[in-house]
Amino acid sequence: KMSLVPILFRDWLDDYFDAAPAMRPSRFLAQYYNRPLWSNYSLASHQGQDAESSVNIAKDKFQINLDVQQFTPEEISVTATEKCITVEGKHEDRQDEHGFVSRHFVRRYALPEGHDHDNIVSCLSSDGILTVTAPKKALPEAEGERKIPICQTGQPLKKQLQG
Repeated sequence: KMSLVPILFRDWLDDYFDAAPAMRPSRFLAQYYNRPLWSNYSLASHQGQDAESSVNIAKDKFQINLDVQQFTPEEISVTATEKCITVEGKHEDRQDEHGFVSRHFVRRYALPEGHDHDNIVSCLSSDGILTVTAPKKALPEAEGERKIPICQTGQPLKKQLQG
């Protein structure tokens, strides 16, 4: 008789703690089928890909930082809908030290509820980091409530009430 427990759990934490599970021959093909039971990091950053993108949700804004140094500003576009921000970069064949290369990427980010899609701003730094910021929407005013202006009379009221 064989127990399934050693087979099922033989290296279930190896994916979590091992920095490069794909380097072990026994796991070469299994890396595409097995996934850790839980993980504090994304699979993409674990494999050394996609580490150039970060998302920050602060109390006053939603911000994306994306490394696009391989593209010129004319080759990058940022579009937005009510629920999504899309960043696209594309350039045709370009010569580098190894030959010719063409690149194309499309990233879609879900815009969290409560953020203003009409006032999204994108900035490109000199070192090739694209920052896309969506401010949080202002709280709506309560229905039926309106501001009442306060006027200053310049006269003391106590004297008028006493007299």
